[in-house]
Amino acid sequence: MCQIAPMQRAIVKAIGAFAALVTVSAEAVAQRNGSDWDLPARGIDQQPGGSGPGASASKRNDTLDALDKILSSPKLSAFDRSLYLGIRAYQLSRLGREADSRKDIDEMGKVLPTSWQMVLSSTVPELAGGGDRAAALRTLDHALLRKPGDPSLAIAQAQVHMQIADFQRAHALLDGTLAGPTTATDRRAALFVRGHANFDLGRYVEAADDFEASLEGRATVKARLSPLLWRYAAQVRAKRDARAGLAKDLGNEDLSEWPAPIAKFLLGKLPAGELEVAAETDDAAKRSNGKCPSAFFMGIDAIRRGDKQRAREQLQLAQARCPTVSEFNWAATSELKRL
Repeated sequence: MCQIAPMQRAIVKAIGAFAALVTVSAEAVAQRNGSDWDLPARGIDQQPGGSGPGASASKRNDTLDALDKILSSPKLSAFDRSLYLGIRAYQLSRLGREADSRKDIDEMGKVLPTSWQMVLSSTVPELAGGGDRAAALRTLDHALLRKPGDPSLAIAQAQVHMQIADFQRAHALLDGTLAGPTTATDRRAALFVRGHANFDLGRYVEAADDFEASLEGRATVKARLSPLLWRYAAQVRAKRDARAGLAKDLGNEDLSEWPAPIAKFLLGKLPAGELEVAAETDDAAKRSNGKCPSAFFMGIDAIRRGDKQRAREQLQLAQARCPTVSEFNWAATSELKRL
């Protein structure tokens, strides 16, 4: 876990930098602004010169030219080179250049032999948020030809399938991953993502069990908080005493650092208004779009209290605030269909 979190932060930072580069280089071609609240990866597809669903071939080639320029630098670290090769592999697949896409994935394996697959599996689901999930799945298929059965790549495939609400397929992929050999880290990740698939399928007891199992090996409150919050949501929907379980795990902890105030609210120790203020003003919340999870869990709390109207309003708010690559968006959309 300690190796993956810094890698993910570096990936988001690098993708954001690339999105900015594409934006600046394309201003001479077109003057329009993309949404700035979404994840940085989506900027690659939404900004001028990107390759969104309606983008012209010339704009897609502008994106590819920018990647070629970055990769021509001899100063790139092995990690950065592998990262940008992965982004280019995805873009090449979007252009129908599958052979070249596979070459970039092969090159990733040479540049970063032991962890290229983790770089790609962390990058592609974010890129897929721009709209071309088919290209994302092809890119991951190419990667699995190089490293068959790799858990991180299979988990990434499941995440892309969940973006298009194919939760059954995602669940099947994760079942296969968990049935095979995995590291403790991969197992935690697969259980956590399968918990989301179960939740979105309305299998709340199974979801709660998966989130509970994904807690194993998480030593700090910060590491345990997300599975605990999602276990709470699943237990509420399974009509269990979710608050008692959350109080047992977090009742004596300091819940001041974001996103812990969400747990404080769910425990009845923080008014909804104060949670909304924290989501809008706390620095960490502002950096992580804290208004997204706060709206979702206020919706779950309303379900617990039997207030369907309030629940519907908050889940609609979460649906609007949360990007389509977010598990909160998937869950809010799924829950609205069941209310």
